[in-house]
Amino acid sequence: MTEPAAGSRVLRIPALARVEGEAALYLRVHDGTVTEARLRIYEPPRFFEAFLCGRAHTEAPDLTSRVCGICPVAYQLSACRAVEDACGTVVDGRLAALRRLLYCGEWIESQTLHIYLLHAPDFLGHDGAISMARTHRSQVERGLRLKQAGNAVMELLGGRAIHPVNVRLGGFHRVPAPAELRPLAQRLRIALDDAWETVRWVAGFDFPDAECTADLLALAEPGTYAIESGVPTVLPAAGSLPPYSFPVQDFSGHVTEEQVPDSTALHARLDGRRHLTGSLARYAVSGHQLSPTALQAAHEAGLSAPPVPGADGTMRGEVCRNPYRSIVVRAVEVLYAVEEALRIIDAYEPPERPYTEVSPRAAVGHGATEAPRGLLYHRYAFDDEGRITEACLVPPTAQNQGAIEEDLRRLTQASLDQGRTSDADLVHLCERAIRNHDPCISCAAHFLDLTIENHPWARRP
Repeated sequence: MTEPAAGSRVLRIPALARVEGEAALYLRVHDGTVTEARLRIYEPPRFFEAFLCGRAHTEAPDLTSRVCGICPVAYQLSACRAVEDACGTVVDGRLAALRRLLYCGEWIESQTLHIYLLHAPDFLGHDGAISMARTHRSQVERGLRLKQAGNAVMELLGGRAIHPVNVRLGGFHRVPAPAELRPLAQRLRIALDDAWETVRWVAGFDFPDAECTADLLALAEPGTYAIESGVPTVLPAAGSLPPYSFPVQDFSGHVTEEQVPDSTALHARLDGRRHLTGSLARYAVSGHQLSPTALQAAHEAGLSAPPVPGADGTMRGEVCRNPYRSIVVRAVEVLYAVEEALRIIDAYEPPERPYTEVSPRAAVGHGATEAPRGLLYHRYAFDDEGRITEACLVPPTAQNQGAIEEDLRRLTQASLDQGRTSDADLVHLCERAIRNHDPCISCAAHFLDLTIENHPWARRP
């Protein structure tokens, strides 16, 4: 803490640990009240939206996968859905099932990475996974084994675990033979046991009382837990507002972005309100669509039964809004993804062709999927030759920044009110609060408007 003015204190964390990317925290307290809480993303912007322009419609999936090495499938399949929407192509049946299988692999590896290597140390009093491995070796080994199972799915379907090369518009460059999937199924059956043990393990953590007061936004798909497709659905925080949905084509009319002075990431608001996307939102919106096994695991882990839509369209039941318990929801989602992958493999029959043709045309296309960290939206406009004339990518972490900052403010204020005011206490609290949401900062470091003023006195001779 420093003392910038009478009655004021400022806490700065110049670099956050155990998050993907580069960000800092700025917190100001005046007369015992938190007046500012800012997650400052200073990682250089990526400019993907700019250099996508002029590219062929076939290039968007591979190019956007480079936005993130942790969730490249989310970017590839969101791009595929948007381009295919613009071109009037529908990918369904066996090819759609293979896409879901690939996405399950990414959920398994990404969620497991967060649970074991980034988030669990907070609950066990360690500063990282290496330290934690000294006292919890078997658990860390289980986490690595489970993550490797997710990587194996991505390698078989995608060609490699990072930035897969087998995905293309309309499907895949090649699809596996049934015999290729049998060893993978054996590995996933072992992973299913590891996933169960993961749920039981994290259920035993000590969860502080906390509540996220933002609206919850996630995709919903009839008859299944939404992963690779769905309709954006909102559970408002205000009890006076009923749940509602809107077509993915209307996403930009509901979720609006704005640039803030201290961040290279755009902030987003949902119909003018703060919102949260990710595991907590998915469980609230679609938890009733989980498999019986996953629902049993959630119950045994102490999660409230997910809300169920009533005949009048309202969601009835308790919503889990404690961000600390997001680690339990993620563990349940890993269990579900392993089980879902096994279901798809057991029913697998090779499609007649590895892909459906996607012919270019002048149009605008929209696509959204559920990345591990939440709803990811892509929009592209094309000319007659299928060249991209406009691109818009809205990553989940950029959407979550407002909710994260409000969590920081509320949790810090509660800590101050309880007399915990030391620098160490507040730093630990704030970093935990941020890691609850598993931010992917490189994805969020998105774009910015830049004005360069070239003064004569600043010119070099």
